[in-house]
Amino acid sequence: MNKIDTIDNQILMLLQQNSKMNIKEIALKIGLTTTPTYDRIKRLEKSGTITHYKAEINREKVGLNLVVFCQVTLQVHSKKLITQFENAIEIMPEIVGCFHIAGNFDYLLKVVTPNIKSYQFFLKNKLSVLESVSNVQSNFVMSMVKENTIYKLA
Repeated sequence: MNKIDTIDNQILMLLQQNSKMNIKEIALKIGLTTTPTYDRIKRLEKSGTITHYKAEINREKVGLNLVVFCQVTLQVHSKKLITQFENAIEIMPEIVGCFHIAGNFDYLLKVVTPNIKSYQFFLKNKLSVLESVSNVQSNFVMSMVKENTIYKLA
């Protein structure tokens, strides 16, 4: 794998801020011509450093008003139950983030739904019915102080 240098970092920062920025704009901002800029971006994509491009939307404008962080504890820490749990939550569109963590619980889920009633349906009919789930603690977001998907690069 090629080492990422300061120019690569500049490219990555620009693309994180605006993934629709074209090669010419990026090249102008980093002080290179378009061909080496294009080559660097393609190398970053091929190496898996850039995994995909996406549009960031305002979730409230599309009716997704409730954000909940769920602390999930599994009944048993067997490979079978862990795999079953992870496979099940992978296909639940309400879950936008899942983190297997160390501490007082096993997983932290970020769940987004339109409202409390839809979250209750999700909890009762999808999450709590999983064989592997022992306990779920729900933490409702009152307001978003900071949410950022841009990583600061050296």
